Amino acid sequence: MMALALFGCVVAVLLTGYPVAFTLGGISLLFAFAGTLAGGFDPAYLQALPSRVFGIMTNVTLIAVPLFVFMGVTLERSRVAENLLESMEHVFGARAGGLGISVTLVGMLMAASTGIVGATVVTMGLLSLPTMLKRGYDPSIASGTICASGTLGQIIPPSIVLVLLGDVVSSAYQQSQLDQGIFAPETVSVGDLFAGAILPGLLLVALYLLYIVAMSRIRPSSMPSGRELDATGGPGAVAVLKALLPPLILIVLVLGTIIAGLATPTEAASVGAVGALLLAVANRQIDLARLRDIMRSTVRVTSMVFLILIGASVFSLVFRGFGGDEAVQELLTRLPGGRFGAITTVMLVMFILGFVLDFIEITFVVVPIVGPILLAMGVDPVWLGIMIAVNLQTSFLTPPFGFALFYLRGVAPEEVETSDIYRGVMPFIAIQILALLVLAAWPGLATWLPSIIYGTPGGA
Repeated sequence: MMALALFGCVVAVLLTGYPVAFTLGGISLLFAFAGTLAGGFDPAYLQALPSRVFGIMTNVTLIAVPLFVFMGVTLERSRVAENLLESMEHVFGARAGGLGISVTLVGMLMAASTGIVGATVVTMGLLSLPTMLKRGYDPSIASGTICASGTLGQIIPPSIVLVLLGDVVSSAYQQSQLDQGIFAPETVSVGDLFAGAILPGLLLVALYLLYIVAMSRIRPSSMPSGRELDATGGPGAVAVLKALLPPLILIVLVLGTIIAGLATPTEAASVGAVGALLLAVANRQIDLARLRDIMRSTVRVTSMVFLILIGASVFSLVFRGFGGDEAVQELLTRLPGGRFGAITTVMLVMFILGFVLDFIEITFVVVPIVGPILLAMGVDPVWLGIMIAVNLQTSFLTPPFGFALFYLRGVAPEEVETSDIYRGVMPFIAIQILALLVLAAWPGLATWLPSIIYGTPGGA
């Protein structure tokens, strides 16, 4: 009961808007203090906290987080998205729904270049939303397309979510094996999740494009063609290649080296950070003042992530001290349907929590609790990680607290109402759920590529 009360109290305080890291750590310590006085909590659990924090500080995988953040923030300011959108607009914009197709493809390329949802949504909102409205696009369709394409940074590697999930799922996988008496546990790397996310990510892009094409046929007035682009001629093949090559080269350098086993995610992230800086220099979009701003943004985001991780460590220890992990295990194992029922329940709970909690909070708080239990049931760790990533991506779109909706609302023109944004994302939420069901029905979408590349063991 105390573990359940702890979880409920944390969620309630988070809804008030109080900082996540201090909520997780502070509420947990208050419950630990009260439990110690009442004789229901062993303070010895907190003795593991210093080693947990030291483990976070020395975790080589997590060093990739500030490097990927630096890469994403730098690309946001280097006109890469603007050049891409201009080129794609002239390639596809003359046909019905062409601008929506362009926005989706640019969102995919930006996701594979930056891995940061907020940067992609804001950039695409500033660049493409006014143009789409000027061309006569329905505000809801334009808003939904931008929000959905911006959230592709959640699932298409290199993604900050996959880096964090990779570390958490790997720890959960090792814990599940130790609980089963396997004292030489196998591991799952961030590279496994990167490889596993490629096909599901491309599936989502294909479903988005199919929806846009279908809507352009069913309701052509909502997505008119830019026929005046035919007369302008547009940029030549050289100009299009010039816009496409820089992000493609960066994607190959970062993602290709990880998948090929030539570099660890941290090493590849450093290459990406330097590559993004060189792109900014080549586009003459960098100076000392802008570099200082990029570095400050990187430090702010990184500090937030690591503070939440430390707070989540305190929560995890106190939750276990009250027997919360045993209660969750008993609940999941007693559910009807066995492994299927347990996975369905966990995914549903994460989807609902996504309405009110950020993906970082769910990753650091919920996954360490349910991960070892599900993995002990024989669930494939890569498949589970990708399922969680797609589920968390949906949380970015779900009203009323979807972060992508807030990002776009902050940069959208006044004529675009909040209700337009909410209406626009509904079809894409349905597409996300469809992709989740397809991935659940065919786990090979996530496990096939890692097994080919790395020979990753599977169980689902």
